[in-house]
Amino acid sequence: MKKNQAWVTYGDNYTQMAYDIMQAADVAARIPGKNPRVALKPNLVMASPASNGATTHPELAAGVIEYLQAHGFNNIVIAEGAAAGVRTSRAFDICGYEDLAKRYGITLLDTQRDTSRSQNCAGLPLKVCDCVGSFDYLINMPVVKGHCQTTLTCALKNLKGLIPDSEKRRFHTMGLTRPIAHLSAGIRQDFVLVDAICGDLDFEEGGTPVRRDQVLGFWDPVLCDAYACGMLGHSVSDVPYIGLAEGLGVGCADTSSLHITELNRPMAGSDPRPTRRVQALAKHIDGREACSACYGGLIHALHRLDVHGLPGKVCIGQGFKGQKGDGLGIGTCTAGFARSLPGCPPTAASMLDALQSWMNR
Repeated sequence: MKKNQAWVTYGDNYTQMAYDIMQAADVAARIPGKNPRVALKPNLVMASPASNGATTHPELAAGVIEYLQAHGFNNIVIAEGAAAGVRTSRAFDICGYEDLAKRYGITLLDTQRDTSRSQNCAGLPLKVCDCVGSFDYLINMPVVKGHCQTTLTCALKNLKGLIPDSEKRRFHTMGLTRPIAHLSAGIRQDFVLVDAICGDLDFEEGGTPVRRDQVLGFWDPVLCDAYACGMLGHSVSDVPYIGLAEGLGVGCADTSSLHITELNRPMAGSDPRPTRRVQALAKHIDGREACSACYGGLIHALHRLDVHGLPGKVCIGQGFKGQKGDGLGIGTCTAGFARSLPGCPPTAASMLDALQSWMNR
């Protein structure tokens, strides 16, 4: 197993996609011991359906559970603590995890009700829920989305659900960056399965979802978050806790070393129910048979751009294959355009750079 390996799949059968990522990574071969306790850690920050862009799709958890049970692992728990002030039990219910637990006969562990103790996390004492010590293998299942304070939330920040509410509040008094990095050094996450289906543009509680229809798998949570920055149109320097976690030895933030395997290709299609903000940004796009991953990346790029300075609409999608034009083209499908960004799909960060360069000409 190489820590710089990752996998991505596209589609709308989320249960199968999660199963396929687990299978491709051969996660079962890396789970130690007899009858190990395997914990799934989704992001259920709010009592809000995953379609709103804040929480982990229960179908992904279903795919992980089916994979684990098919490989003989039955001591499975889903562990989570919602945001301070939000009852985890309600989040479990509204987000579909109560039904999930009944269907597969697994345990839901509300960390808000757990005891905790101080733990030395790479030199910084932090309170961690006692249940964490009982996990033999931890599968982190974050949503990649924007965050109003830390810019991005994904694998590293998702571990906050494994600390008591009092410590969550203290994290904010400490400035978030340092404790998030140190917590990732104190809690080992063994595999990261990323929900990149429809994460929010820039708010951790959702409301402005952007459809991407992607699921990814990583061994390295730092590399995961560094890659997620590019997906949302940011640089790693925009999210300081990533570099700090790297400095603490949690992982590597150098995405140039990443070897990512595509299990399939994106499907053409766009979000059928965009929010007003997404609709406003979409007015600057000429999308013809664009896949959700590419289209979603462009929405994130435009969100960080002064779109009023764009010299015309941005063309994207398979409907532009073989065509020539003087306009702005995104992706391999627009290779015939005078100004075209290669990639299938290119990252939102590279889209942002290209658009800014074209606007400055």
